[in-house]
Amino acid sequence: MSVATRQRRIGLVEDHESVAMGLAAMLAPEPDLELVVTAPTVSELLTAATELDLVVLDLRLADGSDPEQNVRALRAAGCEVLVFTGADNPFLVRAAARAGVLGVVRKSADVGTVVAGVRAAAHGGQVVSADWAAAIDGDPDLHDVGLSPRQQEVLALYASGEKASRVARTTGLSEQTVNDYLSRIRQKYADAGRPAPTKTDLYKRAVEDGWLPIPRRPPTA
Repeated sequence: MSVATRQRRIGLVEDHESVAMGLAAMLAPEPDLELVVTAPTVSELLTAATELDLVVLDLRLADGSDPEQNVRALRAAGCEVLVFTGADNPFLVRAAARAGVLGVVRKSADVGTVVAGVRAAAHGGQVVSADWAAAIDGDPDLHDVGLSPRQQEVLALYASGEKASRVARTTGLSEQTVNDYLSRIRQKYADAGRPAPTKTDLYKRAVEDGWLPIPRRPPTA
C-alpha cells in the first residue's frame, strides 16, 4: 500500500459501548480506515496506543474530564482530534474548537456523513459543520489580534486554500513578503492565545474573525 493510500489508524474515546460498536461497524467496510483502539478515557487511550492518525472524541465522558484539556492532551501526544457528540452544547463545542479540533460530527448523523467526516479528519482535513460554525460564531472569548487590512487580505486568500505563490500574484506582493506576512499573522494569533501553527488553524482563525464566511449547512431537499 502506498503512502498516499495507506490505512489511517483511528482511536476512539467513548464510554458507551453501543456507540463504540456503532462506529466500529461504520468503519469496518472502509479499506482506508481502521479503528485500532477504543477507550473510555483519554489517558487510557494514550496508554493503549501510539501513532494514531486521528482520535474521535466524545465531549461528555463519565470521568467528568474537561473537553478542552482532553483535546490539548491528545494534540500534545501528536494526535489530531475529531469531536463525535450527541450533546447540543455550544459551550463544550467552543471549548474543543479553541483547543484545536478538526471539526464536529453528530452521533445522530447518517453513516455517510460520519464516515466522510472521519476520513477527512484522518487525512488532516477540516470537517466544517453548522454545529462547529455556530459555536465559534458565538464565542465571547475570541480576542482580536489587530490584523492590518493587508494582513487580513493575505490571511483570507491563503486560508481559503491558495498557495503562497498564488497569493503573491493576486496581491502583487513577492512570495517572500507573503510568507513574512503569514509569519507575523501567526505570531499575532499566538500572542493573543489563539495559536495557528498550521494552515488548517489559520482557516479556523479566519472564520472566527470574519475574514472568511462561516460554513453553512447545505439546504435540505
